[in-house]
Amino acid sequence: MRRLGLPRLLISFFLGFFARTEKRSQRRGVGSCARMLVLHAPRQLAIMPKVGFLSLGCPKNLVDSEVMMGILSQHGYEMTPRADEADVLIVNTCSFIAPAQQESVDTILEMAEHKVYGRAKRLVVTGCLVERYREQILEQIPAVDAVIGTGELEKIVEAVEGRARCGEAAEADGAKLPDTPPHRATDRAHAPGASLHASPDLRVLDSGALDSGALDLRALDARVALPTFLYHDATPRVLATPRHAAYIKIAEGCDHPCTFCIIPQLRGKFRSRRFESVVREAANLAAAGVREITLIGQDTTSYGEDLDLRDGLAQLLERLAGVAGLDWVRFLYAYPNRVTQRLLDTLAEHARLVKYLDMPLQHASRKLLARMKRGSSGEAFLRLLERARKTVPGLMLRTSFIVGFPGETESDFRELCDFVRAAEFDWMGVFAYSDVDNAGSYTLDAKLDTDVIAERRDYLMALQRPVSARRLRRFVGQELPAIVDGPSTESELVWEARLEGMAPEIDGKVYLSDLEPADAAGRRGRAAQAGDMVTVEIMESHDYDLVGRVIEVTESAPVAELSVVSAARRISTGAALRVLA
Repeated sequence: MRRLGLPRLLISFFLGFFARTEKRSQRRGVGSCARMLVLHAPRQLAIMPKVGFLSLGCPKNLVDSEVMMGILSQHGYEMTPRADEADVLIVNTCSFIAPAQQESVDTILEMAEHKVYGRAKRLVVTGCLVERYREQILEQIPAVDAVIGTGELEKIVEAVEGRARCGEAAEADGAKLPDTPPHRATDRAHAPGASLHASPDLRVLDSGALDSGALDLRALDARVALPTFLYHDATPRVLATPRHAAYIKIAEGCDHPCTFCIIPQLRGKFRSRRFESVVREAANLAAAGVREITLIGQDTTSYGEDLDLRDGLAQLLERLAGVAGLDWVRFLYAYPNRVTQRLLDTLAEHARLVKYLDMPLQHASRKLLARMKRGSSGEAFLRLLERARKTVPGLMLRTSFIVGFPGETESDFRELCDFVRAAEFDWMGVFAYSDVDNAGSYTLDAKLDTDVIAERRDYLMALQRPVSARRLRRFVGQELPAIVDGPSTESELVWEARLEGMAPEIDGKVYLSDLEPADAAGRRGRAAQAGDMVTVEIMESHDYDLVGRVIEVTESAPVAELSVVSAARRISTGAALRVLA
């Protein structure tokens, strides 16, 4: 049977509709990534409790979720993508900005309903929100049984089973979990004034609790040590990304003093993974069928500085470019003053390194950048962008900005707008500044009204829209390599692919109108599958996306060798785990 995507006319309607929705606006801007991780664990011989994960926030948080799922799978737990089937629910939270914090609280309360009315027996909260509000979560949300910070991922089994310390006997027996475990790892048993048998009654906390003040999330003091955990290539992982793509976290924490940011408090000091550990993980992923890896860290361009490596990221990319089985390697979150000429030269020299640079600049006003404690200026940034484009032909650029930072005047904002016009980024996101009580910017004067901040954000995004559209129009009529991701998350009737200058989840897509290539005689070939490397002919361009058709399947999606798959199922090697359907 011939298999086609939607006709081009319907795809155009589809894109036009979503371009007008808030959901699409958020995807192009700064919307957070919330997902019930859709996984199917290997079948277990013994009946084990089912665990459901919901991961919020950035790809760095997603890797943490994958590590915790790997650890639980190693201990025999079964993963489920359905909250109503889970015996244990785990919410991995984000707390970077106020909207992310609100989303985390709302999600915790939503998942807690499954303890009141559903099957779930335990609710565990992990991640950045815990680093800020550990005690308050336990005191004020009775349904939460345990909390795990960003540096405590290895304690996830203890939290699920209700054990307080490593090596203590488990209370759970088979699929049975106690309704009120006698011991809890960092849980309500240790929270002043909390009842061990408190009923998980959420009637006092609704989705507006944070705004109404019913949930008082006061910042913790410095009694809790900074996180130090750093996973490695032998750490088990269950990948929640498509089979052909994966993230690798090459560093954790941050040492930059940016006044708007609390990442150093949430994730600790900057620390790089060992060079060979990253290379081994990439090779393991490639052997398991992954053909695109994305390197992440709070500042990937500082990689190796703490290991006395000069141009550590460039050296790492050179090694990864030689890993058999990988087609695309990219990195995210470059710090502008760490983008060296050697790094740019390395990008240009190796075909497997995608011609893409994600470099959050935050602003263009010298005054505002100084208040942010980032330094530099719009003029210096333009010179860097010119050098990058000259060194790496075809380079596609992404950045993000903060509008409404304390002290941002009309003149500062106009300077930022002029900079965006001159820089001509391919992709851009904009954060509306929000106060975080333990960030350096919290005490700065000259705060702006939230309405003004929202207006500036919308204006800047509207300013970028025609720039992105103009940048994409140059691809119409070209035949370009792409990777097929599969059915769209917005509609299963539409299939998606990406060019190398389109990072997963955050940038635009190529929507496919035809998945079956045809030869000169009109004979149809095999329809493209998810994970295939293909050549696409670009037919149309839109504000943020392209429409094309597959004209050749250049490489079929790889199938991992049986020995590798078996090892991953048994979790007996250092290979990152792929939960297989």
